[in-house]
Amino acid sequence: MADDDGLLYRVYERRLLKKLEAFDLPQHLGVIVDGNRRWAKAAGASTAEGHRVGAAKILEFLSWCQDLEIPLVTVWMLSTDNARRSPEELEALHGIITATIEQIIRAGYDVRPTGSLDDLPEPMRTAIERARAEESVRADLTVNIAVGYGGREEIVSAVQELVRDLGAQGRSPEEIAEAISTESIAEHLYTRGQPDPDLIIRTSGEQRLSGFLLWQSVHSEYWFCETYWPGFRRVDLLRALRDFCRRERRYGA
Repeated sequence: MADDDGLLYRVYERRLLKKLEAFDLPQHLGVIVDGNRRWAKAAGASTAEGHRVGAAKILEFLSWCQDLEIPLVTVWMLSTDNARRSPEELEALHGIITATIEQIIRAGYDVRPTGSLDDLPEPMRTAIERARAEESVRADLTVNIAVGYGGREEIVSAVQELVRDLGAQGRSPEEIAEAISTESIAEHLYTRGQPDPDLIIRTSGEQRLSGFLLWQSVHSEYWFCETYWPGFRRVDLLRALRDFCRRERRYGA
C-alpha cells in the first residue's frame, strides 16, 4: 500500500509540473516558515528539534525553487518579535540559524541577509558575515535570509537612512520632505534593487502578515496552508504555484 501511495504521489506531482509549464512562475517568492514548535509538540520532540527539522526543510525548499528556476526567494527565519522568547530557546535558535545560513552559502546560493544584523548576538553576526565573504555564488538563485527582521522596523530604517542622506546633501527640512517619495523610500529598503514578491506562502494555518515585507507586498498574492513548516512538501509548493498561476493579477486596476 505504501508503494502504491508513493506512486500516486509522484504521478500527481508530475501532473502539477506539467500544468505549470504553460505559466510564468513567480520571480520573487516569499515564505513565512511557521509552525516549528507546534510540529515538535505534536511529534513529541523538543522545541530545538523542531527548529532543526524546520531548518533542514529550508534547504530542501530552496532546491525545489532552484529546480523550478525561481530566481529570488525571501525566507523569514527570525523576526524582531521572536526576541521575546526564552533565552534558552533563542540561544538554540541562533545557533541553528547560523549553521543553516552557512549551509545555504555552501550550497552555492547568493545569500543576502535581510534585517537588522546589529540586533543579533556578536558570534551569530560574525559567522554570517564570515561565511558569506568566504564563499563563491552562482547567479541562478538569490536567497534573502530575513533574520532580525520586522516590516515596520525596515520602513523606519529606510526613512531614517533616506533623511540622513538628504541631510548630508545640505538640504533644508522642506526640501527633504519634498524629496521623500515611494520611489526614494524603496531605494533604501533591505530589498533595494529587487522586484517585489509575486507570491508569499505561510504555513501552519495562520492567515496574517505578521509584518513580513509590509512595503513590498502591496500587490503580492498570498497562499496559506495548514501544514506546519517541517511537514511542508514539494507537492505543497506546486499546489501554491498552481493556485498562483490561476489568479488574475490586476494590481488595483
